[in-house]
Amino acid sequence: MSRIIGALLVATALGACSAIQLAYNNLPTVSYWWLDGYLDFDGAQTPKVRDELARLLAWHRQNELPRIASLLKEAETMAPGEVTPEQVCAMSDRIRERLLAVTERAEPAGTELALSLSETQLQQLERKYAKNNAEYRKDWLDRTPAQVQEKRYDQFLERTEDFYGRLSAEQRELLRQQVAQSVFDPKPADAERRKRQQEALRLLRGFLANKTPPAEARAALHDYIQRIAEPPPGPWRDQQRALLQEGCRNTAAMHNGTSASQRAQAVRRLQAYQDDLRQLVAAR
Repeated sequence: MSRIIGALLVATALGACSAIQLAYNNLPTVSYWWLDGYLDFDGAQTPKVRDELARLLAWHRQNELPRIASLLKEAETMAPGEVTPEQVCAMSDRIRERLLAVTERAEPAGTELALSLSETQLQQLERKYAKNNAEYRKDWLDRTPAQVQEKRYDQFLERTEDFYGRLSAEQRELLRQQVAQSVFDPKPADAERRKRQQEALRLLRGFLANKTPPAEARAALHDYIQRIAEPPPGPWRDQQRALLQEGCRNTAAMHNGTSASQRAQAVRRLQAYQDDLRQLVAAR
């Protein structure tokens, strides 16, 4: 359900895309087909979903892109020097706020869509969840711990070198150590995702069976999203917070170990992102 309501969250993750403007402008179309794979929209839903995605992108372009550009500017001023884990976490919190702003903006349209779903569509959603779970198992759970570490190392290496340029042997070794010492465990993540999926299906089937009023449905969906964003006390929240703190420490350590030329590369990358965002805002 969080995917349904927050389809355009990917807009803020396009910084790593070399064709950011093309990708951003095509988000309504891409998001529609992505969501259709989960729900198989009918003839009445299709134009509404397309229109709502276009409106959400227009709002995001006008209201959120300037805020994201401001965050990138702050990151640019920080990049030439050293950073602390606390600074990294503070930036992460602000990015999270921007993501939540999109979900809140999408709540009315997401609620209307949720209340229009049929049992046939919920069965399609259930099948899509099962397919995703099988892919997650193949990618993570069926691997040995060493294979999981190697997969994560490769992912982090690609992202880091995309930002800073090629890492030295010493920097790669630091990255390997960070991955080897990580508290990441795919099993609890799999259990949590399955729990969220079943909760979403129960929620949506409850809407269908009880003909839930829109205000009540929106409140329920809002609470569901908030529980994902800020899990209730328990082992899952503890692990999420541990992973967040670990990520802040690791990011600071990696950045502080970069050379002047690598930090200059990071500055150039951040400036390029800002240029793309300014052009996107001006094109509205």
